[in-house]
Amino acid sequence: MRTFPFVTVDVFTDRRFGGNQLAVFPDARGLSDAEMQALAAEFNLSETTFVLPPENPAHTARVRIFTRQYEMPFAGHPNVGTGFVLAQRGGADRLVFEEIAGLVEILVERDASGEVVGATIAAPQPLSLGERFPAAAIAACAGLEEAAIRTTAHPPVHAGTGNPFILAEVEPEALSRAQPDFAAFRRLVEAHPGLKGRAALHLYAHAGPGAVRARVFAPLGGTVEDAATGSAATPLAALLLSLSPGRRRRGWTSPRASRWAARACCGRGRTARRMASAPASAGVACPCCGARPCSKPRECLTWTGLEGPCGPCPPGPCPPRC
Repeated sequence: MRTFPFVTVDVFTDRRFGGNQLAVFPDARGLSDAEMQALAAEFNLSETTFVLPPENPAHTARVRIFTRQYEMPFAGHPNVGTGFVLAQRGGADRLVFEEIAGLVEILVERDASGEVVGATIAAPQPLSLGERFPAAAIAACAGLEEAAIRTTAHPPVHAGTGNPFILAEVEPEALSRAQPDFAAFRRLVEAHPGLKGRAALHLYAHAGPGAVRARVFAPLGGTVEDAATGSAATPLAALLLSLSPGRRRRGWTSPRASRWAARACCGRGRTARRMASAPASAGVACPCCGARPCSKPRECLTWTGLEGPCGPCPPGPCPPRC
């Protein structure tokens, strides 16, 4: 009988049985795609990772991430947890993982004694903005009234840095009332073929300067509610940075990075805290032409309030090129 060692960890927390759970197979050589998917379903966690030799020897490893139902191009807490596990096994303090979405850099954090205490990851892609969605449809998915969805800063929008989510701001008091409606999620993916049958909803509410409270629902993918989702916090931080009045005035050229703290609490009684950084020097890639930083503030993407170099865009999704 073949045997494969694995490790389970709790990510985005400093206490056992908190945060977000993860299973890591540090050496998955010999496992087929079907076996990886079956193991992820058996563990029944939001994600399970499988570590393989890198295609480029200059990198640390190739990491594959599976939910209960499918493989992910990139995810936040699986990278943090996998980096933690490999570093504990004698890995370097800088790791580079090959993933479907691109290269993911992990910087390992240690305490004064050299013990591994955490990791910081860099998303594999700049922020990309896609389809926007009616507030009523998103409210239905969250079991809320349409008025609970705030659209002043931006409409509900498909956004990602390697793994897309629907980002939607809600009234602070509504965040705790939200409950995923499976039927509404099914209607949403049927009405929007661009979602390709997958819809992960990231709701957030501001909780003071540089801080938000957030919840993530992905019931069609087997995760009714995720305790904490790093790959959702990252595009949210980038989106909020791009909407910052100070960034608009500077044309996104400041070298300083902005850090946002997010606190998540889900119905499973697990709480987590995570940080997300978005370097202003990187800017946000314009969905029209891909350029960044944008050179003509306040002239593009008027439907989101973002800025770009291409001139005003028409309502709705932007064309491939301006």
